[in-house]
Amino acid sequence: MTQRHHSLRRRTLIKGLTLSAGATMLPPVLSAASTINTRKSKKVLKIAHITDVHIRPELDAPNRFRKCLKDIKKNKVDFFLNGGDTIYAADYDHIDRDRVHEQWAIWKELRSEFSEYEVHSCLGNHDMWWAAPNKQDSMYGKDYAVKQLGIPGRYYSFDKKGWHFIILDSNNDNAGSLDATQRQWLEADFARIAPGSNVLIMSHYPILGANGGKHTDHNYLTNLYYKHKDKKITCLSGHVHLLDRVVYNSVNYFCNGALSGFWWEEGNEHSAGKYWVRETPPGYAVIDLFEDGSVTNTYYSHPY
Repeated sequence: MTQRHHSLRRRTLIKGLTLSAGATMLPPVLSAASTINTRKSKKVLKIAHITDVHIRPELDAPNRFRKCLKDIKKNKVDFFLNGGDTIYAADYDHIDRDRVHEQWAIWKELRSEFSEYEVHSCLGNHDMWWAAPNKQDSMYGKDYAVKQLGIPGRYYSFDKKGWHFIILDSNNDNAGSLDATQRQWLEADFARIAPGSNVLIMSHYPILGANGGKHTDHNYLTNLYYKHKDKKITCLSGHVHLLDRVVYNSVNYFCNGALSGFWWEEGNEHSAGKYWVRETPPGYAVIDLFEDGSVTNTYYSHPY
């Protein structure tokens, strides 16, 4: 097939929350939609958003991840945002120390294979080992997961090319919420950002979502964003392994599907395709950020 025919075929793939039928030679591309860039603003960053990798030794998951990584690199992204649940699971009572070590060792090996990129991660609910003998154990809880991910803390922020990035920790007493200390930090972080700033916020749980799993404190967060409506805010998440987009008070909430799809397994009776979770195939997003605060979030399914 010629390059021209490839381009024509890509352009004819259905965008939105549906998939084209029979697109077997080229993985379908879905757009979870985008903000409207009416001014044709300058693109300043291209980011890969991977979430719910759930890396595990079974089902050839490491090699399947490598195939995804090869495809992602073709997009020439500037850096990665990793939305949590990096490992398959450390949070269940039956998980022992060796199993936790095993999963993080695989992630470290894979991470070395794209070390030329920055990866800014957040904590997922499956990343922490709560079954350690006691809270003083070096592998217990969030601090150990933060160390394995190589991030500065369980929540943090940074700036790049006119965009302010905020990484949240959703994993607190009420699943999908911020603790009081984090709220104070977030309010102070917002207060120091100049009016008109472009802000991208990543959490593991969706803050708002069409498919459930949203933050239990979404009223607090949406009220906070409304207080800062002089800023252009976009939110990213994962957790539910489903693709959707919500817009509320001019804030875009993009929830992207899981890189692992159905946890690297083939699916169940509710899966619309092999490896899918309901109507969402496994995949990753490529996000374009523009100077004027507009965003495109394009979701690429993968067949691995």
